[in-house]
Amino acid sequence: MPPFFKKSTLLFSAIAAAVAALLASCSTVNLSEKAPPAGNPAVTPKPVPPPAASPVAAPVPAPAAAMPPVVARPSASSATNPKAYRQDAASHLYARNADRIYKGMLQPNLYAVGVLDVDIDRQGQITAITWRRAPSHVPEVMAEIIRTVRAAAPYPVPTRLGKVTYTDIWLWDKSGKFQLDTLTEGQL
Repeated sequence: MPPFFKKSTLLFSAIAAAVAALLASCSTVNLSEKAPPAGNPAVTPKPVPPPAASPVAAPVPAPAAAMPPVVARPSASSATNPKAYRQDAASHLYARNADRIYKGMLQPNLYAVGVLDVDIDRQGQITAITWRRAPSHVPEVMAEIIRTVRAAAPYPVPTRLGKVTYTDIWLWDKSGKFQLDTLTEGQL
């Protein structure tokens, strides 16, 4: 018998038992009461209190077998050069940080601009991060960009390139939101 039918039969049995117990506790007939003796109407027996209704416990499903955690596999990139891979990496970063992307055209005076090289191996993992132009006047932004890049790993696997170093420009607004030059909506 397939496992689904075993579980559903067990569940149905547990529900049926719970319903039967519930119906039995709702009964208004008390079989323990005795009718008064026919010959002596003045004598009435003491009423017997009805039995206390026992709480009906809901069926507890059997614990499922421990499932291994789902490990996100990186998507594959069919890019044939670093510039094409840059598009895939930027889209990946945007998908992972959708609530942090600046919507619309950026203001003319940006809080920070940084140029970053990221080395990606054959599995989509980061092997190195190097600043080409660091926004050193705002070290907190530098740290946040590095943290964001690392948190987005694994990146799309560069299947045709094997490994790749891609470069992108980070355009940082004072609100803490950003755009990447690859996917920017421009500036006012």
